[in-house]
Amino acid sequence: MYKIGIIGCGKIAQTRHIKEYQANSKAEIKAVYDLNFDRAKEIAKELGAVACSSVDELLNEKLDAVSICTSNDSHAELTIKALSKGLSVLCEKPMATTKEDVEKMVEAEKKSGKVLFIGQNQRLNKTHIKAKELLAKGEIGQVISFETTFAHSGPETWSIDPGKDTWFFNKEKARMGAMADLGIHKTDLIRFILDDDVKTAKAKVCTLDKRGSDGSLIAVDDNAFVIYEMKKGSIGIMRASWTNYADEDNSTVIYGTEGVMSIFKHPEHSIEIVKKNSERAYYDVEKIQTNDNQTSSGVIDEFISCLESGVSTISAEDVKNSMDAVFAAIRSSESKKEEEV
Repeated sequence: MYKIGIIGCGKIAQTRHIKEYQANSKAEIKAVYDLNFDRAKEIAKELGAVACSSVDELLNEKLDAVSICTSNDSHAELTIKALSKGLSVLCEKPMATTKEDVEKMVEAEKKSGKVLFIGQNQRLNKTHIKAKELLAKGEIGQVISFETTFAHSGPETWSIDPGKDTWFFNKEKARMGAMADLGIHKTDLIRFILDDDVKTAKAKVCTLDKRGSDGSLIAVDDNAFVIYEMKKGSIGIMRASWTNYADEDNSTVIYGTEGVMSIFKHPEHSIEIVKKNSERAYYDVEKIQTNDNQTSSGVIDEFISCLESGVSTISAEDVKNSMDAVFAAIRSSESKKEEEV
C-alpha cells in the first residue's frame, strides 16, 4: 500500500486525484495540505488523514509519494523539494513556468532516483492511444499537417474559488493563461500521437476577451494561436482558447498522404478516417473528459503502476520538449518571429 500526500486541495485534487486514489486499492491518502487550512482539515476528516499546516510538515510524514495540485508558480519548487526528501511525485501540468525550472526538475528527477510523473492525462485517453497506433501503422500514410484545438469558456467555474478573481487569471500565481492551461495539453498530445518533437513555433498569444472583477482585461492570455513545425517535417496549428462560449472543443485532425484522421471531431465516433478513395472507417474507443463531464483520467492508476516499476511513463525529461515548445510560442508572440524550440 502506497502512502500518499496531497499538496493543494483545490478543484483538481478534489475532482480527480483524491477520488482516483480512493478507487485504487494500492494507494491510501495519509496527509493533506492546503493554503486554506480549514479546507485541509475538512478533507482530512473525510479521508481519515492528517491535515498539515505546512508543506514541510507534510513532507516529514511517513509517505511514499505526493500529488502536487497547487497553482502553476509553485510546481517546480514543491516537486524538487519532495524529490529531495526521497518521495516520488505526481505533478500537475504545466510542470513549470520557466525553461530553467523545467531543466531543474529534469535534473532533480535524475538525481533522486524517484518517480516524477507529469499529469499529461490526454496521453492516457484510449482514443488517443488508438490514434497513435493507427498512425504508426500508416493508416493515412505519411503525416503532412495537423490541427489540434482545446477551447472552452474558461476556468472561472472550474476553480475551487470560482469567479472572475480565480487564481488562473492571477499573473503571479498562473504566470501563463490558456497557453499553460490548455495549450500544454495539445502541444504534448501532438508530440505523443505523431511520435515526434516540436522544432519551431510561430505564435500569437494574446488576451482578447476575459476580464477580471474590476472590468479590465486579465493579465494572462486567454487565447493562443500557434504554428508548430515538427522535427519529422509536418507542420500544423495548435489553438488554445478560454473564449469558446459554446460546446467544449478538444479535437485533433491529422492530414496524411493517404487520408485524413479526425479525433473527437465527428458527433458520434471518437475517430473517423477518410481515405483518398472516400472509404471511411470509424473507431469508438473512449470519450474525452470535459469540465462538465468528469470521468477517471487514468492518471492515478498509471502513477501507481510507475511506483511499482520504479520508472515514469510520463517523465519530466519526456515532457520537456512540450514545455520548451510552449515557451518558444510565447517568445515568438513577443518577438513576432519564428522561434526555435
